[in-house]
Amino acid sequence: NLLKYSNTMATQVEILSKAKVGSVDGGYYHRVKHLSAATKTDMIFGLYLPSNHGTSKEPTPCLFWLSGLTCDDTNFANKAGSRAFDQAEKEGIALVMPDTSPRGEAVPNVDSYDLGIGAGFYVNATQEPYKENYQMYTYVTEELPALLEKEFKIGMFGLRSISGHSMGGHGALTIALREQDKWVSVSAFAPICNPTKVPWGEKAFKSYLGSVEAGAVHDATCLLTERTKFDDILIDQGTDDEFLIQQLNPPVFYDAAKKVGQKVTIHMRKGFDHSYHFIAAFIESHVEYHGRRLRAKLGKMRATYSTYDFSSSQGQPIACKAMIARQPREPLVEETITVDPPKAGEVRVKVIANALCHTDIYTLDGQDPEGLFPCILGHEGGCIVESVGPGVTSVKPGDHVIPCYTPQCCETSCVFCSSPKTNLCPAIRSTQGKGVMPDGTVRFRDSEGKPIYHFMGCSTMSEYTVIAEISCAKISKEMALDKAALFGCGVTTGLGAVWNTCKVETGSTVAVFGLGTVGLAVVQAAKIAGAS
Repeated sequence: NLLKYSNTMATQVEILSKAKVGSVDGGYYHRVKHLSAATKTDMIFGLYLPSNHGTSKEPTPCLFWLSGLTCDDTNFANKAGSRAFDQAEKEGIALVMPDTSPRGEAVPNVDSYDLGIGAGFYVNATQEPYKENYQMYTYVTEELPALLEKEFKIGMFGLRSISGHSMGGHGALTIALREQDKWVSVSAFAPICNPTKVPWGEKAFKSYLGSVEAGAVHDATCLLTERTKFDDILIDQGTDDEFLIQQLNPPVFYDAAKKVGQKVTIHMRKGFDHSYHFIAAFIESHVEYHGRRLRAKLGKMRATYSTYDFSSSQGQPIACKAMIARQPREPLVEETITVDPPKAGEVRVKVIANALCHTDIYTLDGQDPEGLFPCILGHEGGCIVESVGPGVTSVKPGDHVIPCYTPQCCETSCVFCSSPKTNLCPAIRSTQGKGVMPDGTVRFRDSEGKPIYHFMGCSTMSEYTVIAEISCAKISKEMALDKAALFGCGVTTGLGAVWNTCKVETGSTVAVFGLGTVGLAVVQAAKIAGAS
């Protein structure tokens, strides 16, 4: 039977139970059993999935909860789950509750509450008889996250945080400190802060790792040698905790954090002890703490990273929403339009962010001599490439781009692209001014099949648009698209005014009238140029 356990994640997953919890509109609490490659045993974990899970293409963030000595996967759910689940529902996050150790008749154990089954200490044992099964560090940090992503689509793209109580608080702190790139935030209830100096830790490290010294890499206080990526580390501690002095010792962790400039917030809760009553009293604040940070990361991800699957739309017309300018001096109208696939030398993009420029208003007011109606305005966008036409090589689906109303063909025969004095490439200027693509046709049609004109070769006031390949400025995916959109016109106009038009020199005095996107960019460019 051991052949079932490979060095990769086991794939047999069984839902042992499923129960609706929290409010009427809340989610479900599951107990899940699977074969573990790390522990070479069956493992059971608890899983709360909020009601919004699976309702969109966006990944569901999750919070890992690591329990303390003698606990299994059910303790937290039974004793503090009602409050935690309700708050997780409000935050739109999943809760993951792994067991504290491997279990089974063949798993080594001792007659002691603080070692063996129920006391895995979240380390990878190196000593007999524990090293075969007690691989809880790998289980929590590698195997379980991978399983959750594959089977439940939660915690993807690093959208996971971690917390825990007592031994689990120790596990949360050390795991987060050791692998900061895998966790968005960390908190703990009554954690064992300096286990190499207390009886629980000394016993565990000697038995599992061979020595107390070997446990230093699993000691939160020892690990805190420099400031971390975490903006804060939240800890709640009861003042009447019977283990406060002998086993937990939060002040030593706080002092270590202070030395390296790491913010740690410790709430000393008057009158509370070490029990689950203490956890239940304050668990909502911890779930909210993590939920806020997970949502912030998800929001940044929306603007930065593509999670879209364009395979079904490529080569096909796309129906989407767009704001149509039907006539001059009339309000824009939201309509469903059809965007045709790109032709040779063209790129179809999904517009993630769009900005409004004075030039759009200028055209809508009927002052633009090249203004054509009906059209789709907009020329400042942050976009993701959905598909490309024949012959396109500079970008591919999934790339992030800024549409440029002044493209650059970059041909050596183009005197404009070759000149350092201008970038007014005329390659597609004539057709662009007529509201059509380089081949003289449009890619937009309204619900009646009638053509809609393009605007400045961009038309970013649509969920999808088609632009020429030479109008695509490929950018790093690290840049948020709602910020990148402003480089399509406003920011570059301000920078160009300072560097190219006025040629501001070091020590110059600069006056700026108005602080919109252009004005702010002028200030930034003048500062870079050395203006006084």
